[in-house]
Amino acid sequence: MNKNIFYRIYAAAFIGICLVPAVLTPFVKSDSSKEKRELGKLPSVKTEKGELNFEFFDEFETYFSEHFAFRPQLVTADGRLKAALTATSPNSDVIVGKDGWLYYGEAVNDFLRTDTLSSAEIKNIANNLRIIEKYCLQRGAEFIFFSAPNKNTLYPEYMPYNYVPSDRKSNLEMLTAELADDNFFFDMKSALLNLESPTPLYHKTDTHWNNFGAYAAHTMLMNKIGKAPCGTGNGWYTAHDRLGDLAAMIYPAEDAKDMQLHNDYEFTYEYTSRFRGLDDIFITTSCGNGDGELLMYRDSYGEAILPYMAEVFESAEFSRAVPYRLSSVKKNDTVIIELVERNLRNLLNEAPIMEAPLTDVPDKAERSDGRGAVLESYGTSGMMHIFGVLPEDCFSGDSHRIVVQLENEAFEAFNCFEPELLDEEEYSSRGFSLYIPEDKKSSTYKVTVLNSDGRAVSVQFTSIGGFVNYETF
Repeated sequence: MNKNIFYRIYAAAFIGICLVPAVLTPFVKSDSSKEKRELGKLPSVKTEKGELNFEFFDEFETYFSEHFAFRPQLVTADGRLKAALTATSPNSDVIVGKDGWLYYGEAVNDFLRTDTLSSAEIKNIANNLRIIEKYCLQRGAEFIFFSAPNKNTLYPEYMPYNYVPSDRKSNLEMLTAELADDNFFFDMKSALLNLESPTPLYHKTDTHWNNFGAYAAHTMLMNKIGKAPCGTGNGWYTAHDRLGDLAAMIYPAEDAKDMQLHNDYEFTYEYTSRFRGLDDIFITTSCGNGDGELLMYRDSYGEAILPYMAEVFESAEFSRAVPYRLSSVKKNDTVIIELVERNLRNLLNEAPIMEAPLTDVPDKAERSDGRGAVLESYGTSGMMHIFGVLPEDCFSGDSHRIVVQLENEAFEAFNCFEPELLDEEEYSSRGFSLYIPEDKKSSTYKVTVLNSDGRAVSVQFTSIGGFVNYETF
């Protein structure tokens, strides 16, 4: 056969194969359910205002790249080839480890100890948690905080060899050291490591701990609270019936089931809210065999632990809403906040919705000459929200507390920055935020920074009323 004819046939076949996904796109529907994301929508030539959409071609390129025919199958083939031949992932959110282990890409900074929080930010988080404890104790409730460790924190041995952590301490290690003497803090990382379980506590191809790991965490929490843990029936058995979220992201065409552990314990609790799934934002339960009331603020790691917690409390509320609505805390409640290690910095944003604890009126303080911003808003659970950013000259030392004074009363503020409310993209460690009863509002406010070096600096501003009042100083 003439070489030119062969090359032409080869080129035509290659182009034909490449055109198949494009030609069949209108007839084959893409499914994004396994990839845990929403695919882009077909763009319009005109905007909602009837103007020409100059972003049409860029938006269409994105749309096509997410909807072409046989996309899941091609993505899966790409993922399998890269994982097998180069031990890499086609998706930046997934890290291919050893022996089939997959890790979540967003946790890599914690593992490598890069982009860690500063010492001052760690102290700010600790102060915020202590304010929550103070609030709960004032209402006769018990408070516990724990961080679910990242998967690669418990199982670093399966991470790729080229991921080498620095000598610095991770955010969780720094926070653990800072809270070592605080009774409300439970060191879940050390507890799980000390368990030395021969059975893995986390899924190989999923971000989260498995049922056995969640039960271990539950048992340790109950020991701290002083309650008997949930039972396990006749013990544990395994089944490959867990769809790993990480595997689904790079192998979307496969039914990528991971090993899950189960027991035959017969739960007696009931859902008292409209229940659709364990990822619901708000879930309430009741259990006739339980005792006490639970308020648990959790993230996706709270899904596997929820049934065990619901079984041991007479009534329980589980919330994924942020900011935490702690205003419902009442006497004899057990209040638990669970937050995965990779999201610890979230404790520096969005103050919990709760009445700020009263504190001592600060002694005489120097006046700031810097510039900052203070805002106030009304209508949040019957409280006034005061938040803002303070001038740089207010801060010194390695830590600080912020107190807001209204007339002769002073309230403890969270060291929190409200980026969305302040319409700011960059985080500032000089933020503060708190909620106070509306009937406490005053025409003048004084914000005082109490620094660890003994220096106190105040800023005073005047309220002019209205829904939102903005003032720079």
